Amino acid sequence: MPHVATSPADLLARLSGIARVEGGRLVIDDAARFRSQAAADLAWTAAFTTDDPTAEAVRWIVWEASQALGARSASIHELYMARARGEISGFTVPALNIRVATFDMARTFYETAARADVGAVIFELARSEQTYTYQRPMDYVTSVLAGALAAGWSAPVFIQGDHYQFNAKKYAADPETMTEEIRRACRLAIDAGYRNIDIDSSTLVDLSKANVDEEQHENYTRAAELTALIRELETDGVTVSVGGEIGEVGKENSTVGELRAYLDGYAAELARRAPGAKGLSKVSVQTGTSHGGVPLPGGGVAAVKLDFNVLRELGEVAREYGLAGAVQHGASTLPDELFHHFPAVETAEIHLATGFQNAAYDHPAFPAALKDEINAWLREHAADERKDGQTEEQFLYTTRKKAIGPFKRQLWDLPTKDEILASQSAKLAFLFTELRVNGSMALVERYVTPTPVSRPIPEALKAAAG
Repeated sequence: MPHVATSPADLLARLSGIARVEGGRLVIDDAARFRSQAAADLAWTAAFTTDDPTAEAVRWIVWEASQALGARSASIHELYMARARGEISGFTVPALNIRVATFDMARTFYETAARADVGAVIFELARSEQTYTYQRPMDYVTSVLAGALAAGWSAPVFIQGDHYQFNAKKYAADPETMTEEIRRACRLAIDAGYRNIDIDSSTLVDLSKANVDEEQHENYTRAAELTALIRELETDGVTVSVGGEIGEVGKENSTVGELRAYLDGYAAELARRAPGAKGLSKVSVQTGTSHGGVPLPGGGVAAVKLDFNVLRELGEVAREYGLAGAVQHGASTLPDELFHHFPAVETAEIHLATGFQNAAYDHPAFPAALKDEINAWLREHAADERKDGQTEEQFLYTTRKKAIGPFKRQLWDLPTKDEILASQSAKLAFLFTELRVNGSMALVERYVTPTPVSRPIPEALKAAAG
């Protein structure tokens, strides 16, 4: 079991012979042992220490190690711009939301990617997921980078803020306060090391307006405002990849008219706020899916009528405007036989979340006693989320993500995790093949050059190091 350090001094003692602090910088003496031994200790300490100086110290060590060992946080913007120019095509980048056991999942997924020479893969977390999984941006970055190091990864690491979404009711009551909430989320994400952020102001679309431009007005105005802010926050010479969205997932399918109105309005607004600033690299559209799928009364998930023609047509329009193309959300619970269609219609990116969560919860090796404990917790603590007419199976399916944070330690410490991770790896390997990203490492190396960024050493760690 990995060691959870209790102080910066304890942390340094565990790293003896592996890494040390000298002159305010991290020096790695044994890279192999750092990857095979220290990375897990650091990840567990970051996730579970109750001592704030120790948490700050371990986050710094993981970040500095990622810089030294080549697993640097990076923006996928330039790869997407190459796609927008027509230089590359024929693949769909998977964006993976890791909710459970983030370190082990990231390690396993990077090992899987390395075996297939996959470089084009994103790890992301939505703002809502941050809350119920107990993972702030700084926590998520540390877990993913530690997982990459443990996997022996030495290529760009794409970490993305997914669905930085406006709450429509809060916005209607107080637009400025709601917008400031998203501004703050962007600041925290970039400070933590995210270099990719998806702004979701599609919830502000008002279909009661007189025309499509007015319908999209609040959407593109706020997306442009936040893009301008993100450009101001870029301090290391890296262009953060920014995504927009025109159709809220689970609602009506998007149209060409909506996309053109959004992109035209966005371009004008961004030019007004930040002349010459780089804009979006991609745009999410609605094609018939919903987040997490629609659970059936007796268990399972309903079949989805996904319109690939919408993805093809809107992707072509997006590339006319200089974007990589369209993005598909809510796809992880789709049938396996559909995934090869995404690269065939030149979908730029696909978001995969609930399917991997389900694969963990529903795996035969998942401890039955723990599942019973989680279900009992949900009946008590998530009862207010039970909808009229829901069966017990539907209620537990839709709410079990809320138990991930409260049961975080148990889910990281699963005695049967190796069996579960093996299944996750197999599913991801299948998706890599279907999405045609096998062999994409060469493309990433051609277009993406991560900038090394060293951070100031925390005072408590500096003191402990003498």
